[in-house]
Amino acid sequence: MEKIPMTRAGHTALDAELKHLKSVERPSVIKAIAEAREHGDLSENAEYHSAREKQSFIEGRIKELEAILSLAEVIDPSTLSGSIKFGAKIDLVDEDTDEEKSFQIVGEHEADIERGLLNIKSPLARALIGKEEGDSVEVKTPGGDRGYEVLKVVFS
Repeated sequence: MEKIPMTRAGHTALDAELKHLKSVERPSVIKAIAEAREHGDLSENAEYHSAREKQSFIEGRIKELEAILSLAEVIDPSTLSGSIKFGAKIDLVDEDTDEEKSFQIVGEHEADIERGLLNIKSPLARALIGKEEGDSVEVKTPGGDRGYEVLKVVFS
């Protein structure tokens, strides 16, 4: 299987979610199922069906997280330098609107565009890979072509 690149922070967050699901959510839903069973007829028991559905979701997420973490390759961006690659923190300016944006290129399982964590498989990240400060990139996005200039690249 192919390794999944991930920052230390992303790995820690997924590991914390896994521990929370195993130590808090799983026991809680098992208790809810036991309480719902005590109410009698399971075929018409909404609490029971809701708890079983939640249990199914939790178990699926636990398996997914275990698989991701088993394939994770933690990369320390502070050991990297040079052109843009995984882990780079980048300041960009939109060439049309002069709006400045900051992103860090991270693995797909830790990406969160609202927090500036850009999925390495996204069109913007793919266009930025290999570029350096001062370079311009054209990105095909669902909303049309966009142009960006790389203002700053930092590895930390």
